[in-house]
Amino acid sequence: MDYRSSEPKAGPRREDILPQTAAAAVKVVIVGGFGVGKTTLVGSVSEIRPLTTEETMTKAGVGVDDTRGLARKTTTTVAMDFGRISINDELVLYLFGTPGQERFWFLWRGLFEGALGGVVLVDTRRLEVSFDVIGRLEERGVPFVVAVNTFPDAPDYPLEELRGALDLPAAVPILVCDARRRDSARDVLLTLMRYLHSLAVTPEAS
Repeated sequence: MDYRSSEPKAGPRREDILPQTAAAAVKVVIVGGFGVGKTTLVGSVSEIRPLTTEETMTKAGVGVDDTRGLARKTTTTVAMDFGRISINDELVLYLFGTPGQERFWFLWRGLFEGALGGVVLVDTRRLEVSFDVIGRLEERGVPFVVAVNTFPDAPDYPLEELRGALDLPAAVPILVCDARRRDSARDVLLTLMRYLHSLAVTPEAS
C-alpha cells in the first residue's frame, strides 16, 4: 500500500539553491573589532539561512575581551559567520564574517585566503579597535571598504574626519550603514564591488 507522509520532504529550501545563471562567485570577508555588528550584517543581507558560530559569553572572557560599551552583548562569534547574496543573475558573493576578539585572530589567515575584498565594520564608540583590523587587511593586500555601523548611542562624526582618524587613503570608500537593514548592508557590498571594479580598471587607484 502506498502511504503519503504528511512530513515535508527533507532538502534545501528554494532560496538556498544556487541560481543556474550564476557564472562567477566571489569570496568577501566581513571584518571588524569585537561587537561591531559583523554577525548582524551577514544575517541581514544573506539570502540563505546564515551559518553562525555564536556562543554565550562566559567568565573566561572577563579581562581578556574588551567589552567596553557592550553591556548588552551576551554572545560572541568563535569561528566565523557564513552567508550568500546574489548581486545579480550572474554574480554571487560568499560572505565570511570573522571573529572580533584578538584571541581568535589566528583564524583570520585562513578566512582571508582567496578573498577578493573585504568590508571593515567600524563602531565610532570604539574606533581604536579598527586600527589593527585595517592593518591586517593592508598586510594581506586585501582591498576593502569601511562601513560605519550606526548605533543609537554612538557619536556622529563627519566621514572625512573618520577617514583621517583611520588613516585611510583617499581612494578607499567609507560610508555609513545600518547593519540591521538588508538594503543598507547590500549597499555596502555594492560599494565594495564598484571599488574592486575600479581597481581592476585602474590598478594605480589602490
